[in-house]
Amino acid sequence: MAQNKKTAITPTRVEDYPEWYQQVVKASDMAENSPVRGCMVIKPWGYALWEQMVAVLDGMFKETGVKNAYFPLFIPLSFLEKEAEHVEGFAKECAVVTHHRLEAGPNGGLVPAGPLTEPLIVRPTSETIIGDSFSKWVTSYRDLPLLINQWANVVRWEMRTRTFLRTSEFLWQEGHTAHASETEALERTRMMLEIYADFVENWLAMPVIRGVKTPSERFPGAVETFCIEAMMQDRKALQAGTSHFLGQNFAKASDIRFQGPDGQDTHAWTTSWGASTRMIGGMIMTHGDDDGVMMPPKVAPAHVVLLPVFRKDADSEAILAYTQDTAARLRQETYTGRKLSVEIDSRDLAGRNWEWIKKGVPIRLEMGPRDMAEDAVFMFRRDTGERRAVKRADLGVVIKETLDAIQKNMYDQALAFQKAHTRNVDDKKDFYAWFTAKNPEKPEIHGGFAMAHWCQDAGCEAEIKQDLSVTIRCIPLNGEEEEGRCIFCGGKSPRRVVFAKAY
Repeated sequence: MAQNKKTAITPTRVEDYPEWYQQVVKASDMAENSPVRGCMVIKPWGYALWEQMVAVLDGMFKETGVKNAYFPLFIPLSFLEKEAEHVEGFAKECAVVTHHRLEAGPNGGLVPAGPLTEPLIVRPTSETIIGDSFSKWVTSYRDLPLLINQWANVVRWEMRTRTFLRTSEFLWQEGHTAHASETEALERTRMMLEIYADFVENWLAMPVIRGVKTPSERFPGAVETFCIEAMMQDRKALQAGTSHFLGQNFAKASDIRFQGPDGQDTHAWTTSWGASTRMIGGMIMTHGDDDGVMMPPKVAPAHVVLLPVFRKDADSEAILAYTQDTAARLRQETYTGRKLSVEIDSRDLAGRNWEWIKKGVPIRLEMGPRDMAEDAVFMFRRDTGERRAVKRADLGVVIKETLDAIQKNMYDQALAFQKAHTRNVDDKKDFYAWFTAKNPEKPEIHGGFAMAHWCQDAGCEAEIKQDLSVTIRCIPLNGEEEEGRCIFCGGKSPRRVVFAKAY
């Protein structure tokens, strides 16, 4: 596709979407690769975004009675072996510690020494070790529900990595709860899914489909896995959060028992749920453009950046003082529960403006001698490029109204994109063409979410995955009962499911 506009990011999304993503992360100064294979360094701008996300989610969790705790990074191998399906699901991703010290080698250098009596797994997820603690904390129905969350890092030895989306080590939260009844545990599982959906849609401005995973796509050891699925600009799906109903599987493995009001001893019903720095990658791929990242205002590390414009024939100190006074006024304002975050960039640098565009700051304000004379500023919107002069007396109100407008516009644009690339498909030939056509000039006929019937047979699901690298992302929770024929074998189907290529 011919490019009529010079862009900050090369290649563009149309030219090479995977490489565009890598270049956007680099240009926005959010993260970089580390010397450790598959791991990333999250730089201050990226980490400030994560801190905003953590603050919001943490508040949402605590409003439902959840309390934070912390559990060991290392898990005894025997703990994972207690739940057979769980260990099988994570075995290929585990990093294992076998020694506890180093010593000088015979030919120089260092070699492992002091073998451990039992290997330790570097935490890929914490159901088993948290279950061990729960088994000590729970003895009576009066101890339930037990609602715990931890903010931590985990390690999953990924073969193919991509910054934020899939790294060998990443940051996340993992919630773990224990309940006296199946009904209560299921209610908590769905509650946490809705919290994730609320956060991703209303704070990250990413529309999602709420659904339940098929048996082959469930979390290892879970009875049901609920998820939210978002569409990226290359029309692939991204799983943005999951909530697992574990039944009594892990309670039995960890011996989490309680005595009920009738005096009977029984196993608890448990859940786990998690979201990670993968959401940052999803946010970038949902909203970014060929000039860089676009930050949703509600979670942006900075809402506004002030750029004083110095002229040779003007008083630079006066302009800087005017800028600092403007920043001080704005910092007295609040937006979505926190003070407006305001940056000042007074560097005499030719590419200064483009740096902030690539970082995705929602609003830029320029102010030079003419603006100061008129007690005004010149405002730029990152999402639309709109620019206009604003009187300082009106600036606080205008900034907050504009941030709201940007947040809404980003969500509306993403929702429109998702709808434009989601369609019902009932013919197998059309279904295969939907996922194999490659025509970036006409994206409306190339990929996305296919809402198609499935007979609930794992064999059909596996054949489609083998043929197309397409999976059933979820069975929508709001999907209507609709009899049809399986898109693969023609067998009877009770409802449509979401098929897509995915990250």
